[in-house]
Amino acid sequence: MMKKDCLEIVRSKCESCTACALGKTRNNIVFSDGNPSTAKIVLIGEAPGEMEDETGRPFVGRAGQLLNDFLAEAGISRDEDVYIINTVKCRPPENRVPTEQEQSACRKFLNAQIDIINPRAIVLCGATALKSFVELDKKQTISKVRGQWMSINVDGKDYRAITIFHPSYLLRNGSMAEGSPRRLMQQDLANIKNEILADVDHSMDNNEVVYMEPKEIAMV
Repeated sequence: MMKKDCLEIVRSKCESCTACALGKTRNNIVFSDGNPSTAKIVLIGEAPGEMEDETGRPFVGRAGQLLNDFLAEAGISRDEDVYIINTVKCRPPENRVPTEQEQSACRKFLNAQIDIINPRAIVLCGATALKSFVELDKKQTISKVRGQWMSINVDGKDYRAITIFHPSYLLRNGSMAEGSPRRLMQQDLANIKNEILADVDHSMDNNEVVYMEPKEIAMV
């Protein structure tokens, strides 16, 4: 079974999910964006916003456009290199941060997507995504841990991971001065490009790669 077929099974189960209250207020689930056959990176954001809820695609609002600009500048293809998901698949009312219960209800879908993509690295975009995988002490902030490679475990498998600023934070911080959040974002994405994608040649991609159905699909 190909990756895209496995993901369609997960998507169909996600569309009928009522495990938390967000399923009652959504217009659309926001499942993913990117090419599962070629993506080497899974990027995890916080939650869908209003435009994402309307379109069913993650990162399509102002923050998404800014993310696109930073990815392109770093030589990272959103269409080919990155598979984008969020900690939850449905928009929280008023764009609030999703609760731990809401994230927990959605975690089986997120874990299944990661298992199917089997990325070289996971990029945790923002504090909510970081905290969904890493327990921080009170002195740790995203500013202190961003840009550092770590290992995270997803259903028994270890993945390389790195944290970057969420683009919505960068919308509020427009400076490009040395040491500014935007300049650090440039540095972090360049690091990701060099560490994970240096040897990638999409002209050699095989879109017919067959993927065996993971155990997680049956458990979703």
